Amino acid sequence: MDIALLLFLILLNGFFSMSEMAVVSSRKARLQRLADSDSPGAQSALALHTEPSNFLSAIQVGITSVGILSGAIGETVLADPLAAWLAHIPPIAPYARGIALTIVVVGLTYFTVVIGELVPKRL
Repeated sequence: MDIALLLFLILLNGFFSMSEMAVVSSRKARLQRLADSDSPGAQSALALHTEPSNFLSAIQVGITSVGILSGAIGETVLADPLAAWLAHIPPIAPYARGIALTIVVVGLTYFTVVIGELVPKRL
């Protein structure tokens, strides 16, 4: 269940990232044309494109919050069991907690950057 929550948070980060790119990369002329033809949501998209600062600030707060939550949950869910397992290996037992935390931070960062940032920006 906790792993599913981490995956959800990474996907939520991807949603925020994709939303950011959609507003930043949209063409104003096309949005205006769609708004003139009464396309649903085009007026909202045009308003976001014209004045994106509040929207982009909210997106950044969302991305940062998701990152903090992912780190906190990942530390509890993944680092603690990994540290307990690594503690059974005598040469690294004194460093098990630090090694586990490093592995979890690197792993979560990788998945967050790839799945939560790069892939959504390519879609």
